[in-house]
Order: sequence, then structure tokens, then C-alpha cells
Amino acid sequence: MKRSKTSKKWMNEHIEDHYVHEAQRLGYRSRAAFKLLEANDKYQLIKPHISVVDLGSAPGSWSEVLSKSLAKEGKIIALDLLDMAPIANVDFIQGDFREDSVLLELETKLANQPLDLVISDMAPNISGIKAKDQSGIIHLNELALDFARKWLKPNGHFFVKSFIGAQFDDFVKEVRLDFKKVLTFKPKSSRDRSSEVFVLGQYKLDN
Repeated sequence: MKRSKTSKKWMNEHIEDHYVHEAQRLGYRSRAAFKLLEANDKYQLIKPHISVVDLGSAPGSWSEVLSKSLAKEGKIIALDLLDMAPIANVDFIQGDFREDSVLLELETKLANQPLDLVISDMAPNISGIKAKDQSGIIHLNELALDFARKWLKPNGHFFVKSFIGAQFDDFVKEVRLDFKKVLTFKPKSSRDRSSEVFVLGQYKLDN
């Protein structure tokens, strides 16, 4: 099958991408690692002995950042619909976070212990239809927020990928109901043409 101009452009960008080369040099599974690394450098999300859930974890670059940062001094549970090769000190669940049975499996692993940090890189399968993709990621954002509301400790943090679009501002307003400080963050490692933006809720309120 002949490659489209779009796929050729993406491949050229990928080959020339600084963060792709850095990920390979440092041993991360994907360039996405730098998005979490940048956020952590700026906002100090990852601290010793914390408990973390990584939603939408595959192929595992965010879990690798957590594993390298925490070693055996914290608890990391990762979840994704896709399989993920093992990572040291990471407990992985393969399943659809939207399904009650998968959520129950995750909550069982928590053993009634609240979390310090919930991070989510979940995204829908991209259709190219902006309104559909926006609606899909906002739904995942809201599920992640509901989980964070239930399981984060007071003063815990929530970091989630979203897309700029019609429903984005309403989602940010929802996050503001549960956190002392809420901001948006566009990492340098996020491609310029990407509509992705990250929402950070800091210091969960003890509602």
C-alpha cells in the first residue's frame, strides 16, 4: 500500500524528533516520558514513598519515570487496555478502565490505601473528527477525575491529558471543585501541532 503524504510527514518528523532520540538514548519506551519529566521538574509531583496510579500507561514510559524515581520506595499501579511489558516495581493491570470489573480489580489492589498521585495519559482511538475525539477524551478525563476524587489523599495531586476543544473549559471547572490549585500545562515535548494539553490539580481538598 502506498503511503499517504500525511504518514510520510509523520515518519519524517518522528525520525528527526529530538525527544525520540533522547528517549532512545535514556532507555525510555517512548518520547511521552518527557511530558511527565517536564511536569515533575516544574511542579514536583513525584516524591519519595508515594503511592501512584498510572492510567493509560502503555507502552509504559510514564511508569518507567515513576519506577526510576521511586525505586522500591513507593507503590505504582499501572492500567491500560493494551498489554505492557513488565517494569520493575510496577503492578500492571490490563483492561478497559471504563468497565466496572476492571475498576474493581484496580480498587482491590489499592487495599483501601489512599493515593498521593493519579496520572492519566488515556485517550480515545483518534478518528480525526475533532468533536468526536474531544468528547471521547473528556469522557475519559471525567472518569479519571471521579477516580481521583475517591482515592486521592487530601493534598494529593491529579495530572491528566486532555484536548483543547468545546468541553475543555467545563472540565477544568470541574477539577477546580476538588483542588486548591488548578492549571494547564503544555510541555515542550508536546508537538506544536498537537491539541493535547495537560490539566494539573494540586492539593486535593478534604471535601
